[in-house]
Amino acid sequence: MSILFSPLTLRGITFKNRIAVSPMCMYSSQDGFATDWHLVHLGSRAVGGAGLIIAEATAVVPEGRITPHDLGIWKDEHIEGLQRITNFISEQGSVPGIQLAHAGRKASHRRPWEGGAAILPEEENGWQTVAPSAIPFSEENPVPHEMTLQEIEDFKDAFEAAAIRSLKAGFKVIEIHAAHGYLLHEFYSPLSNQRTDKYGGSFENRIRLLLEVTERVRQVWPEELPLLVRISATDWTDGGWTGEDSVALAKELKKLGVDLIDCSTGANVPRASIPVGPGYQVPFAEQVKQQAGIPTGAVGVITEARQAEEILAKGQADMVLLARELLRDPYFPMHAALELGAEHAWAPQYERAKPRS
Repeated sequence: MSILFSPLTLRGITFKNRIAVSPMCMYSSQDGFATDWHLVHLGSRAVGGAGLIIAEATAVVPEGRITPHDLGIWKDEHIEGLQRITNFISEQGSVPGIQLAHAGRKASHRRPWEGGAAILPEEENGWQTVAPSAIPFSEENPVPHEMTLQEIEDFKDAFEAAAIRSLKAGFKVIEIHAAHGYLLHEFYSPLSNQRTDKYGGSFENRIRLLLEVTERVRQVWPEELPLLVRISATDWTDGGWTGEDSVALAKELKKLGVDLIDCSTGANVPRASIPVGPGYQVPFAEQVKQQAGIPTGAVGVITEARQAEEILAKGQADMVLLARELLRDPYFPMHAALELGAEHAWAPQYERAKPRS
């Protein structure tokens, strides 16, 4: 029996298989609103058969967007458009999830196809970025505003409000985005946090904000629904965050009711030496799973059915999250099931196209 196509239960939710659509920014919103693009993009992956569909990084405040075209959930008016999407995903037998995010010092950029490395200037509706410390991401980036304690409190309020809206919008899974050099990652990494107050210095202080945000979200997120956290398990840089730090963090997140750690890496400094290749981040998912005793998700150049199956069979992770491969092929789960000889129901509208043995 294929493990990739076996069900996975977290709290009161059972995913029909262990393939998840990793959050991927589409940069196709105006004022944070979901559009027909999001419905078709996410809906087609649900038709394709992925067990979990996680909507892209969704900003909890306008200033938390990577670009002005990011999805948002900072106001109640965003709920209706998202409901249309979650309803459709659920109708296909997939579970709708949302990634809540704040880009921190990496906010206020142009879209990738419009020169994404470039900061959006004020005259083009750019905005002041914020961070734990006044340290720019790179020499080309402006110096971010160091958040005050009151601004940190406001940020926690925004995350809690976004979680409440996510529930109203019909999502069944929340993933807290604490990876890729965005705000929560900036706080726990010593490379970007040089604060001297209770949110800086020691390991305990640097992880404090992520733990507080997690606690606030878990308090308003129903007991029967899963809560995930995406981390960058290493900064790939001397003096930065490490795999051992990730294990220690995961143990604390588990105590707060987190159900799965989504183990990505990097993106907090511009010139890290990263050995990119097939499954290059999987060892971190394995390390966290084994040493912290918590389910994990594996990501990073997972492109083949047998590769995904092997990751799960070896006990390196409990779920695989695919990104670019699902952009190339929304129906990867259908094809993977055929390759692995696994039982996998096709959408009835597509059933007549299913190859017969």
